[in-house]
Amino acid sequence: MHASYDAVIVGGGHNGLVAAAYLARAGRRVLLLERLPATGGAAVSTRAFTGVDARLSRYSYLVSLLPRKVVDDLGLRFAVRRRRISSYTPSGGTGLLVDAEDAGRTREQFVRLTGSDRDFTAWQRFYAMTGRVAERVFPTLTEPLPTRAELQRRIDDPAAWEALFERPLGETVEAAFDDDTVRGVVLTDALIGTFTHAHDPSLRQNRCFLYHVIGGGTGDWDVPIGGMGAFTDALAAAARAAGAEIATGAEVTGIATDGVTAEVTLADGRTVGATDVLVNASPYALAGLLGRPLPDKPEGAQLKVNMLLRRLPRLRDTAVDPREAFAGTFHIAESYRQLQTAYEQAAAGRVPDAPPSEIYCHSLTDPSILSPELAGQGVHTLTLFGLHAPARLFASDPAAVKEELLRATLAQLDAVLAEPLADCLATDAEGRPCLEAKSPQDLEREVGLPGGHIFHRDLSWPFAEPGDVTDTTGRWGVGTADANVFLCGAGAVRGGGVSAVPGHNAAMAVLEKAR
Repeated sequence: MHASYDAVIVGGGHNGLVAAAYLARAGRRVLLLERLPATGGAAVSTRAFTGVDARLSRYSYLVSLLPRKVVDDLGLRFAVRRRRISSYTPSGGTGLLVDAEDAGRTREQFVRLTGSDRDFTAWQRFYAMTGRVAERVFPTLTEPLPTRAELQRRIDDPAAWEALFERPLGETVEAAFDDDTVRGVVLTDALIGTFTHAHDPSLRQNRCFLYHVIGGGTGDWDVPIGGMGAFTDALAAAARAAGAEIATGAEVTGIATDGVTAEVTLADGRTVGATDVLVNASPYALAGLLGRPLPDKPEGAQLKVNMLLRRLPRLRDTAVDPREAFAGTFHIAESYRQLQTAYEQAAAGRVPDAPPSEIYCHSLTDPSILSPELAGQGVHTLTLFGLHAPARLFASDPAAVKEELLRATLAQLDAVLAEPLADCLATDAEGRPCLEAKSPQDLEREVGLPGGHIFHRDLSWPFAEPGDVTDTTGRWGVGTADANVFLCGAGAVRGGGVSAVPGHNAAMAVLEKAR
């Protein structure tokens, strides 16, 4: 390391790497410091099971919010692949398969489930509305932060604004759809990593839903080819090629600043000076690094489970091919009523009787994450994301509660399969089932997510409003109370997900400041 740099970036997750690449390409002297042995943060691929050559996206796993602009600007060798099957939701002895490329087939599925095409028509109308909003909102994520009024004018749809930005999403869902299963499929996008309910007056569910339907201007959630690590590997290569220095195993313990220059202190006692510091960590962590009072700690609310299967399990619903059902998002115990019941039980401090979750099979869309031998044997990955699993549930006995929740979650999956999932699990080189589960506490310990919150804190609206938190975040939504300290992680305004948006915007803010 040198004594000082134009920019020091704290944290080598994908947003930190994006910021490093942009600043280095602009001629800045950049140092990125990462606590872990490798960069990537939560966007990494891992051989999770001993002696098994399968690179799983261990934490984050799908891509929607990544702007093509970032890929093109940085010349990344990275691609995603669209999933033809959007989702499958079992219900009783039947289910609902949503085929993104065949509206006629999807209509038949709605009729099969509900007895009419009424909810299918409502589905088309509802997602046409969110599609129009996505086309208008998504491009703004890499522009200076609009005001609330400016974004409202840009959307130019009073009914859509009212439905998504003004009143609890549950009111809109209940007015639009009749079927309990269909309502649940819609609502799940409002609950990913967000412990709330359909009628929460704070509208946390609306903010979460918005970010899940605007990605790419379409709302599609795509599979990263080569796994999530392929993205961060490409970013690290781009940053290094542009001249950024990257130091791993370099934990930052403090930041001191007078607003003009800053000093970053490492765990080994070394210090490095900087004109600007960009922090790819949570606002909670940033307060600690600055030695300031900590805000309330965020609370994650999910169970992440990675599995490897010898073969895909058969379904009770014999009308659906498992290769289609598992290729999209497979909803389990996620009807509208089930989601509410699970929320109420978790909020009362107990593991839900029927924990809701959703799963998908990466290797059906992208078999490149498997060795040729595994792929030839018919082996597949399975990724499960459990909802309504707040960190508070695990506080008393993290290991025991995780095991209880895992059993209850997999029991809900088994209930819609024609054979036990355990019969399909592959084993590692030591004969153990290829299954690992991550609680919020695990995510906090392993990748520094405060309280295990996958978005670093509750998602924000993608606009500025006088009097709200964005008063100090500046034109790009990444500023802090210190003029030369910027937040470039998921906790920034318009942060969350694998998006690169905060990294891009923090770099733009630094470059704009220097003009």
